[in-house]
Formats: sequence, C-alpha cells, structure tokens
Amino acid sequence: MKKSVLICNPNSGKNNKEVLAHKFEEILHDYGYSVEIIFTKYAGHAKKITAELPDDIDLVISLGGDGTFNEVVTGDLKRKKRLLLTHIPLGTTNDLGATFGMGKNPVANLKMILEGTVKDLDICTINDVPFVYVAGLGKFTDVAYDTPRKLKKNLGYMAYLLNAVKSFNQKTHLFEMTYTANGETYTGLYSFVLICNASRMGGLEILQDVKMNDGKFEVLISNITTKKDIIRSLYFLKTSDITKVPGFYFFRTDNLKIKLKEPPRKRFCIDGEMLKTRTTEYEIKIVKGIKMLLPNSELDKIFI
Repeated sequence: MKKSVLICNPNSGKNNKEVLAHKFEEILHDYGYSVEIIFTKYAGHAKKITAELPDDIDLVISLGGDGTFNEVVTGDLKRKKRLLLTHIPLGTTNDLGATFGMGKNPVANLKMILEGTVKDLDICTINDVPFVYVAGLGKFTDVAYDTPRKLKKNLGYMAYLLNAVKSFNQKTHLFEMTYTANGETYTGLYSFVLICNASRMGGLEILQDVKMNDGKFEVLISNITTKKDIIRSLYFLKTSDITKVPGFYFFRTDNLKIKLKEPPRKRFCIDGEMLKTRTTEYEIKIVKGIKMLLPNSELDKIFI
C-alpha cells in the first residue's frame, strides 16, 4: 500500500476538520493509500512537517488555504528528496484550487486528484522565499493579510471585499522603483506591482494564457492613482485584457530585480500572507523540482 500524509490546517474554512479528515482517510484507503493525518498547531508548522517527513512518502496532501500550501511547498524545497504534493482548498478565496479546476466540495476534489496526473510546477522565490502563484506590493495587495482572520471566518470572501473598499477609499501612494528584466532597466513611480505564476488572484481572473511550467512568471506593474482609473481597470478585468489598459505594463521573464528608493510602507504579500522581511532590493527567480498530482480538467489550459 502506498503511503500518504494529510497536513490539515484546522483554522482554514468552516468545515469540521476532524470529520473531513477521516472521510479523506476512507477515500485514500479505497485508492490504495495508507494515511497519516497531522493537524498544524502554529504558523509555519506545515513547513516543518513537510521538511521532516520520511523519504518513502508517496503523496503529501495539503488541506487548507493557499498559505498552507505555500508552507508545504516551502518545506518540500528544503528537502534533499522532494515529495509528490497536492493541495485541496479550504480557505477564503482558494485561488489555487480554482486554478487547478477544483470546486467547493473537498471530497469531490480529492477524488479528482487521485484520478489525476503528475505535473512539474514552477515555483517563484522572492529573495529566496518561495511563493506558489503571486507576490504583490502596493495598492490593494495588502488586503489579503490585512483582513482579520476572524472576519474571514465569519464573512468569507465578503471580508476581503469590505477591506478592498476601505483600501479603494484611501489615498493611493506611489513608490519610486527601478526594475530590471529581460536585459532592460526602467525607473518610475508606481502604485502596485504583481508577480504571478497563475491567472487568478483575489478571486478574480487577472491575466490570460498563463502557463505554470514554462520557466517564466508574469509581471504586471501600474502607475494608476485616481479612483476613476481604478474603476476603469476593474471594468477591463471583466470585459477585456487588463494588460492593454493605459497605465499598466506587462511582461514575462525568468528573473526580475526590483530596487526601491526606500523600504515600502506595507510589505509584499505572497500567496495571501505577509512577507516577513522589508528591504529596498528584491530579486524574483524560478525554482524547478516541485511535482504535483492534479485533476485533469484544467491541465491543457495551465500547462504546456
């Protein structure tokens, strides 16, 4: 029998985690897996658990929000022998789960995964700190980590929307930034920067034609500041391609160097959590070597 480990964040979502975990245990047994269930006890625990697992584990299942899976990936990257990973969303926005073609039923998601395909996944790092699908700095990007956990648990996605409205009504600050990518260097005043390896962020489809294993990540930089321009950009999210809106600059690269004139007021947000360090220089790169077991439904769309 193959061996699996279920790493469950008890604070993600509203499901009864004990009941759900044992339902997962039954399903995994039906698919030929033994399973060890481990509940995380503190921030960073999933990273420690994954890094210290035995080498003979056949599948590691992350059950929680996008931040939980970020920890699992970070732990796997610390290992000499990488393990096969998968992720089942239980968080508030669940951008990764939606990207991978999963719905809101965790049991159905598990069955789709176990009948799925193994894929290599690019992982980005910012100053050697991994992120799976997005890092952001500036306007709106701090909404994810600034929204209180209790509010997210009670209101779900609405909690993010309320905090986004609050951010919308606040003055937009520009930061002076020099960035280098693809052999070119630019300097300007900007209101936000997004570095992505997925099309979906904050519950919205932001970008088009993103591949998660092409050795590149997507960068979207903006200098918009007025409420009128912000509303216009949100409109384009629903009707067209935001990368073609005036005030937005888009490119793909495998290495990005950012230099700020001064440390940012708010820190980078990575996979919905706050980057611990705050500095004036950041380098974003690609790391290879992560393998995921994923549902088949969206593979042709998000992988080459």
